[in-house]
Amino acid sequence: MISTVVWGTGNVGRAAIRAVEAHPALELSAVLVHDAAKVGRDAAQLAGDEGRLGVTATDDIAAVLASGPGAVVYAASGDIRPDEALADVTRAIRAGAVVVTPALYPLYDHRSAPSEFRDPVLDAIAEGGGSLFVSGVDPGWGNDVLPLLISGLGSTVDAIRCQEVFDYSTYDQEESVRHLIGMGHPMDYEPLMLAPSIPTMVWGGQLRLMARALGVELEEIRETLERRALDATVATRTMGTFEAGTQGAVRFEVQGIVDGEPRIVIEHITRIHPSCAPDWPAPPDGGDGAHRVVIEGRPHIEVTVEATDEGENRSAGGNATAVGRLVNAIDWLAEAEPGLYDALDVPLRPAVGRLGRKQR
Repeated sequence: MISTVVWGTGNVGRAAIRAVEAHPALELSAVLVHDAAKVGRDAAQLAGDEGRLGVTATDDIAAVLASGPGAVVYAASGDIRPDEALADVTRAIRAGAVVVTPALYPLYDHRSAPSEFRDPVLDAIAEGGGSLFVSGVDPGWGNDVLPLLISGLGSTVDAIRCQEVFDYSTYDQEESVRHLIGMGHPMDYEPLMLAPSIPTMVWGGQLRLMARALGVELEEIRETLERRALDATVATRTMGTFEAGTQGAVRFEVQGIVDGEPRIVIEHITRIHPSCAPDWPAPPDGGDGAHRVVIEGRPHIEVTVEATDEGENRSAGGNATAVGRLVNAIDWLAEAEPGLYDALDVPLRPAVGRLGRKQR
């Protein structure tokens, strides 16, 4: 059994606790929290489950890492605190742990990562002998292993399009939805996540991963952006009211250019209410969200993934798949040499030992 720590108990951390408990090769040894109010609470309660797991949350990072865990699922956010997240991750690697996380966008494709992100990780690996694998859903499996797998079913491929189509009122992170993405702000507000070059920083590594796997060179990466205002004030179940005239929908593309054409594209269509931008693509079943891969070529192929968790919530379902990709890689990483790994290195494997298995 691999002693495994879950660091953070938000949207990703809740799913991580459940995934570690369900994995036959892993043992949940500690849960790290930043909120003093969570200290001493049982991990099951923090994961939103009934019963007790017998592991209580602590904020004593030094003591947990000094215990020598085999793995750390770093589930704390890196969106607005990348430097702190990098420092936490390298600290765990120096302790000799295999670390998996969705938090460090530049390291999804570490080969193209800025040296200020890559070098501290390599130094920590050399010092402590740990490993790092960074992945998620989008960015993550929705625009690396899934589209590459599906591309192998075609005879010819003209273009690959990866889409996330979501109603973001279902996403349990209001500050990010309102302020990073700009939902509910006046149309002259400039959201950080949509600022020029930021989408490339977040998703450009995914384009490079796909290009490398497909054996092509990207000439450049381009960005497109459309924003729509709400025609009428809307009320949402989880985030309250969004006023008419404020931003209600966003559509952007990050395009990998090959031979002068956008051949590898990551597209996001995000709404705060389905009434906004009704002419834009929507999930095929009319639900709250989906991830899609479209292979333009012969044959034309479309694959849609709709995941639900925590009361049929599609955002929670997406988080759970991201966690599954990471947690299910831990035992493979533990057997591999210490190093910095990406999605092309780490196989996506069947759920060995988990068919019909209930959580402990």
